Amino acid sequence: MENKGQISAEYLLTVVIILIILATVSIPLVGRSVNDTMDISQSADVENTVNSIANAVNLVYANGPGAKRTISVYMPITLSLTTDGSNIQMSVPLNTNGPKIIAAKINHVVSISSPSFQKGWHNVTVTWPVNDTTTPINIEHTLQ
Repeated sequence: MENKGQISAEYLLTVVIILIILATVSIPLVGRSVNDTMDISQSADVENTVNSIANAVNLVYANGPGAKRTISVYMPITLSLTTDGSNIQMSVPLNTNGPKIIAAKINHVVSISSPSFQKGWHNVTVTWPVNDTTTPINIEHTLQ
């Protein structure tokens, strides 16, 4: 009878050791997967925001002076919108690989009244002043 109890205890101990080994290997992998998933999600949301704003700028430019467009966009984290003259862009900090710059092409010079976008939904208004082809298109936003 003692042999059956000893064998059961050895099987139980073997299963526990296997579970400990699996846990020590899989927990770091799960943590990294969660970080990668968050990076992808934030990058996709920021890319949608930047592309939506660029599309609004290009539409206002196509319609000419006096045009106005208001859109609603979501920012997953607090970031700043910048421009280099031919692109608008945001730099997204990633958990795994440093920052990623997400940019979209625009057809006209823009001025950004408040470049910092807080986390949350924003109403973005893109306007081009009436009868003035030299003034930059203005981008303004308010937190919803």
